[in-house]
Amino acid sequence: MRYEWLDEYLLSKKAVTKDLQKDWNWIRYQIGGKMFAAVCLGENDEPYYITLKLEPLEGEFLRQQYEDILPGYYMNKIHWNSIKPDGEVPDDLLKDLADKSYQLVLSGFSKKKQREILEEGDLAKTLSCCGTYCSECSWLGSMCKGCNASLGKVFHAPEGHACPIYECAINQKKLKSCKECACVPCDIWKNTKDPSFSDEEFERNIQERVSRLQAQMIVE
Repeated sequence: MRYEWLDEYLLSKKAVTKDLQKDWNWIRYQIGGKMFAAVCLGENDEPYYITLKLEPLEGEFLRQQYEDILPGYYMNKIHWNSIKPDGEVPDDLLKDLADKSYQLVLSGFSKKKQREILEEGDLAKTLSCCGTYCSECSWLGSMCKGCNASLGKVFHAPEGHACPIYECAINQKKLKSCKECACVPCDIWKNTKDPSFSDEEFERNIQERVSRLQAQMIVE
């Protein structure tokens, strides 16, 4: 994909999360649980389209100006537009369109909800080495600073020690995260089960974390 900066740029926006929607093979970027951008993947998991939301008149105008901007792929074609990832749309224009899409979706919430979403976004939401979003944890900000901020010494780890997953991936193997390890999900993952999870819930949690790491690796 030409726009190698896209993943980092989208995730730099406050309160943004991403996941991999397996049914459609899309990497979704969301604000407040609503998608504002997507990277649609082809048969070989290569980026196929970048999809963004725009005001209808602007979307129509841009489609007339750039052959690489098309009506939304599998989306409402009035409000959504898809950009070819190896086309000729200038980087600055794509950044501007991503900004507008983010603001459009955010503005769809009430003022109160917008404040709540952005306040939550001030807390660490960075994907941890095991594929967990710290922003989704109720202990963040009270008992824990987050995995990356605490160097793996999260609230549930033995006092003064890093979580076994962080210790293995970051401290011992010197990886950026478990996404670079061929053994994921390994026995260390399976031995760090949250006791509040049933076996089925824990298995689902593992698959969700693996999907997040895979999505991050595909875009990078």
